[in-house]
Amino acid sequence: MTDPTQNAFRALADPTRRDILRMLSGQDMTIAQVSDRFDMTRAAVKKHLTVLSDGGLITVEARGRERINTLNPAGLAPVFSWLEFFDRFWDDRLSDLKTAIEKDLQ
Repeated sequence: MTDPTQNAFRALADPTRRDILRMLSGQDMTIAQVSDRFDMTRAAVKKHLTVLSDGGLITVEARGRERINTLNPAGLAPVFSWLEFFDRFWDDRLSDLKTAIEKDLQ
């Protein structure tokens, strides 16, 4: 089984996929609706959507003959968890620096 964090970062690595996520944050869209906003083939857009789906960042639901792509905000949780480590790391370092500076100023 593949690491969900790895898949999410892979999905976010491409600017086109990030643009697609922004679009899906406003509304659910079909492959055709997404591809109409890019200068690329539907097949290329479908590949991007597949990577986003594999990363857990979108869900795809079949409605009749159409496949509706929906943003899955919970899919970003592994990314936030990974980044949270560095947020705490820098908070601790900056707090230590503040303490050291204040000590030197006394």
